Amino acid sequence: MIRRANEIKQEDRTAFGGPGQLHAKVLLEPDEFNKHGRLFNHCTLHTGDAIGVHPHENEFEIYYILTGEGLYNDNGTETKVSAGDFTICYSGEKHGIKNVSDADLTFIALIIYN
Repeated sequence: MIRRANEIKQEDRTAFGGPGQLHAKVLLEPDEFNKHGRLFNHCTLHTGDAIGVHPHENEFEIYYILTGEGLYNDNGTETKVSAGDFTICYSGEKHGIKNVSDADLTFIALIIYN
């Protein structure tokens, strides 16, 4: 399968009460995971925008930071992340991320079921 750039769905929405908008290119639809996951997105947060802190149960989520700088909330502990960094939120944990730079924060988000 090949999905061309012009076929990738774009979603813009608030995310878990965070300020601003999450801009997501949906790389895989939930039914394309063969019941092993539910999200594989290329995400963009503009300056000041955030994904609010939220939990994960029976799944884990990975962020791979591509560009920019963010403030990552890892179970209540905030840590700066930047291009090349990798975060993981396991089942039973919570996380969020905010763009704290003047440039866009872009990252890959992947949710896999336990």
